[in-house]
Amino acid sequence: MRYELYYWPGIQGRGEFVRLALEDAGADYVDVARETGPGRGVAAMMGVMKRGSGARVPFAPPFLKAGALCIAQTALILQYLGPRLGLVPKAEAARLWAHQLQLTVTDFVAEIHDTHHPVALGRYYHEQKREAKSRTAHFLSERLPKYLEYFESVLAQNAGGRRWIVGRSATYVDLSLFQLVAGLRYAFPETMKRRRRRHAALAALHDRVADRPRIAAYLASERRIPFNEDGVFRHYPELERGVS
Repeated sequence: MRYELYYWPGIQGRGEFVRLALEDAGADYVDVARETGPGRGVAAMMGVMKRGSGARVPFAPPFLKAGALCIAQTALILQYLGPRLGLVPKAEAARLWAHQLQLTVTDFVAEIHDTHHPVALGRYYHEQKREAKSRTAHFLSERLPKYLEYFESVLAQNAGGRRWIVGRSATYVDLSLFQLVAGLRYAFPETMKRRRRRHAALAALHDRVADRPRIAAYLASERRIPFNEDGVFRHYPELERGVS
């Protein structure tokens, strides 16, 4: 199977959670919107969003084409890819648990995004900076600790060992937690530095994922888009300033 991933070419965003799974598995895939030539690029992605697959038109990227299938929504894409890429246990209960955790990651990502766009997605950050400061203060003091402490507790309670979050082997959820930690360190470096000892297990998980051979190669390649102020994780120093 050769997969086709459709996502915006200049940002990591939500598409990066899918890229990490494909890269870790060594899957044969093409990042269509980043390609050049006939039938490639952003125009190709927008064309699928207009035509869809029959009557099944995806609302927004990321979406994945796998043969005749067109699958949207990050968590659903990963639920589909997990067993095909060997990134989820075989037992149904474990697969459902992994999907549940990934949906919690999705909720967390939405709240991270809303720190810099709390009023409206269609407005620029500078048009809602005052509201963003208020939202970020609440997020860093209350919401971020709850999410990180939850994932820490899940790691600690994993019956398969504390190296990975589901079972005894790495899953797509571990790859997503790596991305969360990396993104939060970029967006809120001072906060994450202060909280590092409280979340030592997540920090260690991040490092284990980063050391996986295919992930390490991906992170060192041009395929890994750098964090920037157009994606989900954005570093605006003024938002973190004054928050303890």
